[in-house]
Amino acid sequence: MTVTIYGIKNCDTMKKAFKWLSEHNIDHEFHDYKKQGISAELAERWLSNIPLEELINKRGTTWRKLDDAIKNSLTRENAAQLIIENTSLVKRPLLEANGKFHLGFKSESYAELLS
Repeated sequence: MTVTIYGIKNCDTMKKAFKWLSEHNIDHEFHDYKKQGISAELAERWLSNIPLEELINKRGTTWRKLDDAIKNSLTRENAAQLIIENTSLVKRPLLEANGKFHLGFKSESYAELLS
């Protein structure tokens, strides 16, 4: 099984997800999108598999700092470029396992997805 977890290293929820993966001996690859960025292909893959309203973190500082005109004009068509330029807009952790995606961390959901 191929497991990739996307996010940023210092996020508390990410730390919980890393701990769970380690405790369950699940090999995974970590993509730190603060350091490695988000490619256009990756953004499109996420947007093709995850509803826009779920993918974008509207509770975070990055969203709140965006100009209202940008927030009000967010569409599936312009979202990829926006998350490439503002990686912290993506909810985290974002887990990809065998072509399936999961946002956030809940041990029950991870157990179901990774069993």
